Amino acid sequence: MKVLLVGGGAREHALAWKLTHDDPSLEVLVAPGNPGIAQHGRCVAVKATDVAGITALARDERPDLTIVGPEAPLAAGLGDALREHRLPVFGPTAAAARIESSKAFAKALMLEARVPTARAERHVRPDEAKRAARAMGAPVVIKASGLAAGKGVVIARTLGEADRAIDHMLVGHSFGDAGNEILVEEFMEGEEVSLFVLTDGTRAVPMLPAQDHKRLLAGDAGPNTGGMGAYAPLSLATPGLVDDVMVRVIRPTLRALRDAGSPFSGVLYAGLMVAPDGTSPRVVEFNCRFGDPETQAVLPLLGEPLLPRLLGVALGAGLDETPLRWTRRHAVTTVVAAAGYPDTPRLGDPIVLPLSTDAGVHIFHAGTTRAGDGRLLTAGGRVFAVTAVADSLASAQQLSVRAAGAIEFAGSQYRADIAWRELERHAGAA
Repeated sequence: MKVLLVGGGAREHALAWKLTHDDPSLEVLVAPGNPGIAQHGRCVAVKATDVAGITALARDERPDLTIVGPEAPLAAGLGDALREHRLPVFGPTAAAARIESSKAFAKALMLEARVPTARAERHVRPDEAKRAARAMGAPVVIKASGLAAGKGVVIARTLGEADRAIDHMLVGHSFGDAGNEILVEEFMEGEEVSLFVLTDGTRAVPMLPAQDHKRLLAGDAGPNTGGMGAYAPLSLATPGLVDDVMVRVIRPTLRALRDAGSPFSGVLYAGLMVAPDGTSPRVVEFNCRFGDPETQAVLPLLGEPLLPRLLGVALGAGLDETPLRWTRRHAVTTVVAAAGYPDTPRLGDPIVLPLSTDAGVHIFHAGTTRAGDGRLLTAGGRVFAVTAVADSLASAQQLSVRAAGAIEFAGSQYRADIAWRELERHAGAA
């Protein structure tokens, strides 16, 4: 079989690793890929957002399945273009991808379907947005409605911070067109949980819940990023909680998308806020694709092949709703970021990778490139996602941090405390 994988980050590297680990005979084609992914398949220099270029590549190569990693090509209609040419694709249409590409659309859909979420107002004028922030009261959340690479959210602790965020987005256009429309949203207390759900638009199967760490610095301090690490599983997300989310969040959302004429096919990612006692889940946001860096923590724990489930969705044969099988191990992913990340990441620094790693450690390339002389260089804000799998969470964290620290390039930065909340829970239970 041949699979075309669209994207070039650590999420796509993890997908390529999982697919070829499950079936070494699989032919994997990746556009555009990266030096790490090149170990698992053939990379073609076509940008993920080049819908016409990717479609032409798929028409030439005739893959049995195309898996679209990032959100931007889905929002731009890559799924639609491939379907028009009768090419099997795992990923939603542009209309269904609005669940991520327009936070205003997603919020209206949730409210109509009575999916539990925070109160929010949509605004395009700074003065009206500031009045809404005062009506909500601080702390308050300011969100760019469009795609902002996971960085278009500001948790304003004061009204002054809210005003600056509103001006930043609506006046300063810091997120370009993505910030032309914003949401002023109620702040929700609790702990975040990430849940991926494979779905054909009607049937749905949850994957293993994970937790992302968005803040740059230890203890969840500092600015928001695209994600500094993730871990799975987490004790807060019990089977009962997942069942509750499927009933109260996922199925009503899928039904609402069908009713809107935009059935969703692919992986629906629910970012949830859960009360400290592990109850009352409410939706923070939806994504229309596998999350990054959670994918890098979740896939190494999957105890069965991934491809058959994805094919069932893409070919219209229907999703097998048998629960997925998971190992009983733990995974921690530590992101190694470039100097200056997240605001002004420095590119082009030479990288030295460790000659060997501990068993159970996977170094997924996120933002790397090869120079003409063969040197490996930094090429993005997040450079690597280092996943360690072990029998205990503490061991997985230690192995992940050790491997992250062994990667050498100027100004590298990473958090050594990924999964700290869960480790505190484990210590309290002991």
